[in-house]
Amino acid sequence: MSQTCSVLIAAALLVVQLCMGEKSCTIWSEAGAVVQRYTSFRLYCTFNCKCNGSMYSGHPSTLEIHTELNSTTIYFKVVNITKNRTYSCQCNCSPTLDPCGLDIFTGYVPDRPKNLSCIYKVLNNTSGDVLCTWNPGRHTYRRDKTELWLRTVAGNHKSKPEPNNVSSKGTGSLSVRFTVLRSVQLIYVWVKACNDLGRVESDTVNYSLTDIATPSPPVLGRPECSSRECIFTVEQPVRTKHLQIQYKAAEQTWTSHPDLSVPMSTVPARSISSLEPYSLYHFRVRSSFSNGLWSQWSTNASSRTQEEAPEKELDVWYDAFELQSLRVYWKEPHISIARGKILGYSVRVYRPDSGLDLVTNFSQHARNYSVRNCATCEVTVWARNSKGLSPPATITHHTKAKSSQDVQVTTGNHNVTISWSEPETALLPASYVVEWYPQGQKMEELRWVRLGGSDDHAVITGIKPFECYEGAVYVFNSDSSVTRMMFSGVTTLESAPEVGPSFQETVEGQVVKVTWTELPRSKQRGCITNYTIYLENSSGHQQRYSVPASDRTYVIQPLSPAVYSLWMTASTAEGEGPVGQQMKFLIQQGTLLTKVLVFGTIALIVVIVCLCHLSAVNQKFWVFCQCLMLDIVPDPANSKWAKECTHEKGKMNLQQQHSNSSTTEEEEEEPILVEIEELPRQSGSISISTNVSSQLPPQISRSLDATPPYPATTYIKSLSHDSDSSDHTQSSTVDYISSHGLGDMEEDQEEEDQEEEMLGFSPSHHLFSGPMSFGGKLTLDAVKIDFCSDFFQES
Repeated sequence: MSQTCSVLIAAALLVVQLCMGEKSCTIWSEAGAVVQRYTSFRLYCTFNCKCNGSMYSGHPSTLEIHTELNSTTIYFKVVNITKNRTYSCQCNCSPTLDPCGLDIFTGYVPDRPKNLSCIYKVLNNTSGDVLCTWNPGRHTYRRDKTELWLRTVAGNHKSKPEPNNVSSKGTGSLSVRFTVLRSVQLIYVWVKACNDLGRVESDTVNYSLTDIATPSPPVLGRPECSSRECIFTVEQPVRTKHLQIQYKAAEQTWTSHPDLSVPMSTVPARSISSLEPYSLYHFRVRSSFSNGLWSQWSTNASSRTQEEAPEKELDVWYDAFELQSLRVYWKEPHISIARGKILGYSVRVYRPDSGLDLVTNFSQHARNYSVRNCATCEVTVWARNSKGLSPPATITHHTKAKSSQDVQVTTGNHNVTISWSEPETALLPASYVVEWYPQGQKMEELRWVRLGGSDDHAVITGIKPFECYEGAVYVFNSDSSVTRMMFSGVTTLESAPEVGPSFQETVEGQVVKVTWTELPRSKQRGCITNYTIYLENSSGHQQRYSVPASDRTYVIQPLSPAVYSLWMTASTAEGEGPVGQQMKFLIQQGTLLTKVLVFGTIALIVVIVCLCHLSAVNQKFWVFCQCLMLDIVPDPANSKWAKECTHEKGKMNLQQQHSNSSTTEEEEEEPILVEIEELPRQSGSISISTNVSSQLPPQISRSLDATPPYPATTYIKSLSHDSDSSDHTQSSTVDYISSHGLGDMEEDQEEEDQEEEMLGFSPSHHLFSGPMSFGGKLTLDAVKIDFCSDFFQES
């Protein structure tokens, strides 16, 4: 029974202990649960059972190295704690108990309030608000309680101290606002602050309300402005003594108007004069009592003054070295000179040679005008606004002179210095003009500056990085002469170009012409020094051609037949840019020679045709060609017809040859034999006896007796005849007596007449100067006509 009761009692005690959540240990700090930051202290832990205890910190828990104080207590030394932290202890007890833990909070004791100040804002004639501010010091990282205590004195009556709630006013400062009556003369204020680490209290400050009184900010009406003056009204809820007005133009500092006395609560209209025309002005006002503080500034009121006609002439510039035309440039006038919105420009051009006087109007965006074919014209430029024109700016012409001077260019990160030396001549410079512009953009972005005759340099600002500039220095001498010193390739920052040139190639025979365009300005990255053309053939042989930056075309010649690859790059002083496009082309074999031969052949044909249209040249040329072809003319004595004629002496065999080559000899008609008489040959001529015709048939006799329409030619045209040497005789179309009938001879004669008329060829001379005569029987061996001897005789 006794053992059973003991077990039941132990079980009951365990249940009770578990239900109550009994801890296995107790933890505490010698400095308390709230400590100041950067302090050091010991943290103790006592265990309720015999075990090996351990200490942990943070979350998740980190095992700390502890020290044993006795058999039940251990401790851990915390050094320079900087933030809130949780510590715990654990022990393996039987039965198991919960661990113990402790939260340590850190912070600071409040600093003593300092810089306590108060102002009294007078709202009306009966009351006002007192606003007190002070600096509470550093952040305590604890929950602080702060109060401002106030005691007032009105006559002989002192009030009891009263706390006032604190509200924040900006970063690092606190403030309290409370209301007091106008009957209060003095106030006493102080500040109390405390937290769980301690409490502090500021010094007591007393104020006379008249010393800290300030009016409410005035209300400023909209200003009404003329060209030089603005008038506005100021309203205030209470009567003040002083009024201060400030004004400024855009982007300028405030200018204060002298203080003005204000004898009443409602201020009459006030004015500000000596302002600039067509300028936007901002105004603000504040006020104060006879003593006390100035009120806050009123809300700004803005208005623009009215326009006036432009005050000064335009800054006009022109290129004095332009020969053919005169281009005039002008700057947009500053607002202080324009005195209004520029509506446009007027340019007057007077031509002294013709007396022509012309005025042209331009928009407000125009900045230059070109007068063509008149480099000595008188040009005057005006700017105009709604109130009128500016004074005239007239171009003054100077005599152009050469200069042996050079300019020196020094570049910086964001500016460029252009310097020069004094001229070596005895003439003193009256003035200088330095002009500059991005390369190739003179008309669009020209800028210039005028300098005195004693200046020797100009600092150019506003230079864009990675932009190439050029320009000139003009020296205007006292004798109305002007010299020019040019400069180019100026840049502040530079790198290799971003892209390669875009080009086109044109192949003409063995010549290649490469044409390219300028790189975009944004891709040049400085001043282009040169272009490089790369040419590579199919075998891998590569050639490079360097071209100046000013060129846009390049011709490569001659090229041998092959397939070529071509590409280009651009370079600056900082290096060569990447390769752009790459093109391939083919150079063909003999392309150039073929074109030359074709052209030469066409030219020769044209010359021959032109010569044939001249009758005299035509006749001589034709006869001369016959002389040159004597070697290929067949000898008539070797012909078959001549041999038959020799066999049949005293007879002429006139045989008509049919055009059909298939006709056989059996089908041919019997030859006609003609008895002829051989006569002695006369000098220089051959004559045919009249008795020959009498022995011929009537139709042939009539043909021979007929008078030809033009003098007889030196030969009788016939078809080719068979001969012993057929290859030789078939190549000739010239014979002395046609094998056709005489009727065919008439047809041939008519065709020759028509051909000669069409070609404009009418021979006026022939080699048979007399009648042909034959003695006895005619043989072809006896007929020998020397064409060449006759030709050179007649020539």
